[in-house]
This record gives sequence, C-alpha cells and structure tokens, in this order.
Amino acid sequence: MAYNQQFKILEVPPIVQELVAGGLQEPPGQYVVPEQDRPAATVSEMPEPIPIVDLSRMSSNSAEEFTKLQSALENWDLFLAVGHGMEPSFLAEAMKVAREFFELPLEEKMKYSNIVNGEKLSIDGYGNDMVVVENQVLDWNDRFNLLVEPESERNYSLFPTHPPSFRDFLWEYTTRCKAVANLVLQNLAKLLNLHEEHFLNMLGERSITQAVFNYYPRCPKPDHVFGQKPHTDGSMITVNFIDANVSGLQLQKYGIWYNVPIIPNALVVNIGDVMEILSNGFFKSPVHRVVTNVEKERLSLVMFYTLDPETEIEPVSELVDEKRPTQYMKMKNKDYIAKFYKTYATGKLAIDNMKI
Repeated sequence: MAYNQQFKILEVPPIVQELVAGGLQEPPGQYVVPEQDRPAATVSEMPEPIPIVDLSRMSSNSAEEFTKLQSALENWDLFLAVGHGMEPSFLAEAMKVAREFFELPLEEKMKYSNIVNGEKLSIDGYGNDMVVVENQVLDWNDRFNLLVEPESERNYSLFPTHPPSFRDFLWEYTTRCKAVANLVLQNLAKLLNLHEEHFLNMLGERSITQAVFNYYPRCPKPDHVFGQKPHTDGSMITVNFIDANVSGLQLQKYGIWYNVPIIPNALVVNIGDVMEILSNGFFKSPVHRVVTNVEKERLSLVMFYTLDPETEIEPVSELVDEKRPTQYMKMKNKDYIAKFYKTYATGKLAIDNMKI
C-alpha cells in the first residue's frame, strides 16, 4: 500500500514542547503568523448552537436525531456527538495516555520520530510540520501520527511501549471509534438518498484510519501563532475528541470565525475533503483552525477515516445529473493525500484545486 509516503523537507523544525520548556519569552520567527493573518482578537458568537446528536438514538432510527444531523451539516458542516458508547472514564483514559506520552523525555519520544534519514518526513511518527517552502509558518503544535487501520499496515516499531497502556488503549479506542464512524457514514448516505451501506461498501478492507495525537503547548504570545493553521481535513470524515478543559478549536463559516463549544465527553465529527468530493459538493469540508493560550497546554485525539489509497475519488454517479454536473476532478486517493500534505504546509486548501 502506497499510503505512508515520504516527503523531501528543507529543514527539521524544533519540537515546540522543548522550546517552551526552555523558557522562551516569545515564539521564534518561523512560528509567527503575518499580522494580517493572525487570530482575531474577538471571535463571533454563533447565531445558533451546533446541534448535539445522540448517536444511540440515531442508531435506533430516531427521526429527531436524523433531523439534527441534517441541520448540523447544512449549517455547520460538523456536529457534536453524544451517546457514542464510550464511557467518561474511557475517554479520560484517552487524555491520560496522550499526556503520559508527551511527558516522556525527548530522547524516548524521538525513538518514534517522523524524520527519516534526517532529510525526509514520513506521515507516521512523532514531530512537527514538514518544511517544504521558504519562509513557511509552522504550527505551535507537536503531533504523533499513527496508521491504525488496516491492521496489516501498522508500523509496530512506531507504537510506543511507554506508557505501558498505550498500545492496548489505542487498539480499543480504534475499535470503538470505528463503530461511531460507520454509523455516521450510514446516515450520511441516507441524507444523500443513497443505500445506507454505500460509503461503507466503498471503504472495504483496505481503507485507512489515521490516529493523530495533538499536543498544543502554552504559548507566551498566543495571538501571534496558530496551534493549527486554517485548513480542511483530507479525510472522508473526522472524529475528534478534544480536551474538556481547554478550548481552542475554531470553525469558519461565511468568512466568520466561531469557537466550537466544549461539551463534556462529546465527540466533534466533521466532513472531510473526500466526502465533499464524493457527495459532489452536497456536503462541505469545513475550514477550521486551532488557537493556543498563554496558560494551559491542550490535547486532542483525532481519527481520520478515508478510502484505500488506490481508490479513485470522484462524485458518486447517482449524485450527478444535468442540473448538478460533476463539480470535482477525479484523482487517486494516494495522490490527493500527497497533494493535501504539501498544500497544507503552504497554508492553502487542497480541495480548492479539485473543483471544476
């Protein structure tokens, strides 16, 4: 499988956590966002709340929850999911395991580095942005990416043995989160008047699930950096479990930025670029970003679900007609993944290049 591609990089960026531990008083220049692009001093209040969808009721074919899902995707391109079957204690363990990994000594974490031979960056592993263009602005964020599905493609040398519970927990989280993703994909198909197994059948045994642990250290000048620059996701759908104590995820709609609210033990589920293409634009991949703060670190665990890298992504034929012709180009998923990572590094949106 040609999924975990490697990219030529111009330089190896520092680990942000280590910069903060060194007591720096302001972010280095390579992290500073140009003044005109910096996080706004104020973020607008949402005109209406993002719907909270109870997945346990939706799995029982609740018309009310289905309507909430439809409203959420029409207005916000994402929704907040409760009733997902993961207990608060289990989700608390997610944050605990993530925190314990990032609290390891740097020498231990670098055993799982995403840098290959000092000059290439792998999608999988621990580290930061790939630097592919001059004067690239980096994210104030350290990441740990792991391909968890298909199981046959896991690179076990990158899965930590410390903390001791890391592997077993991640296997269990992967299984339980996949049930959430499958239910969501079934209902997305129903919203498009497709057979409810349509997207599940497309996934098959070679589909990709990527787990990403994000660590956002506190920043002495949070208004000068992004934890993650504005972007869309290159997935079909994304399931995000965010730190219950620290906000930071923001959503753009009609050019206005809004804070995504924190609902204890809820998951944030959003549309990705691949689903926007498959749906011929009926669903939209939302532009979002992460901001930092001066007082607290922030953690998240994100699961990205997408197709077999060899699959060609294009609008589903049933969603194309004379009134709504094809809106997006055809491309192999592995080629889109490569395009996505390179485009993300420049601060642009890969999905914009797919539109006809």
